[in-house]
Amino acid sequence: MAAAVKDGGEEAEQIVNPWEVASTQGKIDYDKLIDKFGCQRLDKTLIDRVERLTGRPPHVFLRRSVFFAHRDLNDILDAYEKGDKFYLYTGRGPSSEALHLGHLIPFMFTKYLQDAFKVPLVIQLTDDEKCMWKNLTVEESQRLARENAKDIIACGFDISKTFIFSDFDYVGGAFYKNMVKVAKCVTYNKVVGIFGFTGEDHIGKISFPPVQAVPSFPSSFPHLFPGNDSLRCLIPCAIDQDPYFRMTRDVAPRLGYQKPALIESTFFPALQGETGKMSASDPNSAIYVTDSGKDIKNKINKYAFSGGQDSIENHRKYGANLEVDIPFKYLGFFLEDDDELEDIRTEYGAGRMLTGEVKKRLTEVLTGIVERHRKARAAVTDEMVDAFMAVRPLPNMFN
Repeated sequence: MAAAVKDGGEEAEQIVNPWEVASTQGKIDYDKLIDKFGCQRLDKTLIDRVERLTGRPPHVFLRRSVFFAHRDLNDILDAYEKGDKFYLYTGRGPSSEALHLGHLIPFMFTKYLQDAFKVPLVIQLTDDEKCMWKNLTVEESQRLARENAKDIIACGFDISKTFIFSDFDYVGGAFYKNMVKVAKCVTYNKVVGIFGFTGEDHIGKISFPPVQAVPSFPSSFPHLFPGNDSLRCLIPCAIDQDPYFRMTRDVAPRLGYQKPALIESTFFPALQGETGKMSASDPNSAIYVTDSGKDIKNKINKYAFSGGQDSIENHRKYGANLEVDIPFKYLGFFLEDDDELEDIRTEYGAGRMLTGEVKKRLTEVLTGIVERHRKARAAVTDEMVDAFMAVRPLPNMFN
C-alpha cells in the first residue's frame, strides 16, 4: 500500500508493498514505515538478549540494523527462555533463474537463527503467486521454484531441521483447511485496504493472501508438528511482506492460534541508489549469485552510485557523502569486520580514501561471497532438492 507523507509542504510518496518498493524522496523512510505499519524498532536490549540466550555473537545483520524492526520478538524470547521452542518460517517467490544478493539476505539470516536457536524451519516457495503476478506459466513457475531451492539449500540449511515446499505441490489437506479458515475471516474490503487491490486485479491475486498466511500456523504441517497447535512461529522477512502478516496476526486469535512474530529487514538497495530495492527485473541493478568476478567488478565500477566528489581535489577537501554512497552501504551489509568498516567510514568520509579504493574492496568482498555460494550450489543435486522437499517427519528438529 502507498504510504503518503508530508515533507516541506509538498506531498511525498513512498510505496512499500509485497510487489513494489519505491520512493520519490531518494530513499525509504523506515521510521515512517514503522509508524504506519505499527511494528516496533529492534533495539539493543533485544539484540543483547538474543546474544545471551544463544551464546553467539549477534549476526552482522543485527549489529548493523539490517534487521531493524519486529513484532513480538520479545514474546518469542520469553517463551524460549522458559524452555518453550518455536519454529521459523520464511519464503521465496521464484521469479528469476538465479537469486541476487538481496534475495540471499533473509536466507543468510534465517540460517543464523536456525543454528543459534536450534529450531526447525519451513521455507515456502510461492510458485503460485509468481504465476499470477509475473505472467509465468504454471510449469515455468514450478521449474524456477526448484532452481531457486538449489540456491536456498546452498546457504547451508540443516536438512534434519528444514522442510522446503512448493505451493503447487503442497497445498491441500490441513494446509488448505487453514487457508479456508483464514479466507472466511477476511472481508473483501479488508483485503483491498491492506493490499491495495483494484477492480482490475484478477481474483487469483485477491485470494492469494491466505496461502502466505497459514505456514505461520503449526497445524498446517501435521507431519512436522502433530498435536502441537500452540507452537509459536518467528518469521524473518523484509518489511515489504508485513501486510501479509498484519492480516495473519489479526485473524490468528480468532482461529485459536498464536500470532506469528516477525523480525523484519530493510531493503538491499539497487546499485543505482536507494529509491527502491535491488530488482530481478533490471539485471544492471543487481549482483547475481551467477555473476563472474569480472561481471561483479564491471557492475560495481559502472553502476554503483558514488557519494564521492566530482574531482579528487574536491573529494580530498569535502570527503564522501556516505548517506548516498552505495559501495559503502553494501560493505555495511557484507563486510564482517566492524573495525575495518569503521576505518573505511572515517577515511572515506574524510576524503583520505577514494571511491575507487572503496569499490575495489567491495568487489573483493562480493566476489568472495558469490564464489563460495556458486561452489556450494554446484554441489546441490536434484536428489538433494527432493530430500528437502519430501513430506517427512523431522525427528531431531529441536536438538
